[in-house]
Amino acid sequence: MRKLIFAINLTLDGCCDHTKFNGGDDIQNYFTELMQDFDLLVYGRKTFALMVPFWPDIAKKGSAPTKAMIDFAQQFDSKAKLVFSRSLKNTGDSNSRIAHGDLKETILALKQQEGKHIMTGGVDLPTQMTELGLIDEFIFVYQPILAGEGRRFLDTTKWQQGLQLELIDQKVLNDGSIASKFRAAALQK
Repeated sequence: MRKLIFAINLTLDGCCDHTKFNGGDDIQNYFTELMQDFDLLVYGRKTFALMVPFWPDIAKKGSAPTKAMIDFAQQFDSKAKLVFSRSLKNTGDSNSRIAHGDLKETILALKQQEGKHIMTGGVDLPTQMTELGLIDEFIFVYQPILAGEGRRFLDTTKWQQGLQLELIDQKVLNDGSIASKFRAAALQK
């Protein structure tokens, strides 16, 4: 059975607004390597709009400020993408399609299909998935930055009360970022 894994970059003060900080090559390399375990990326409309066409354009042009960005763009562009949206009519990307149907039913059906794992990112859609008990693992990549402003991840997220996470892997990147991977263990009563 495929796993649904949620991954997000954060500053130490919980900022998830990527206009307030820059990931750098170590973060790009981490996510490029991580992407090899996935063959489907699932996003809400807002996160999808941040990712597409930005990364596919870099992949097609083969130019970016760093090689790490190009490598990530190529890995990202090679993956199938599913976007949940009520307003989007066209993805503008040949590797992407719009989800039609119930979120829970769609994700449960995707988990039953053959293939590699499924990755999701952003805030709003993963929050809904968490509330529905669909996310199997969480990856939080904390960058050694205090943004001091911007959207805070935990301020807007409605977690299941008592959701217990079990640390299953942790890696310190060369830039001091910490990637922590957790399994959704159980709800504590």
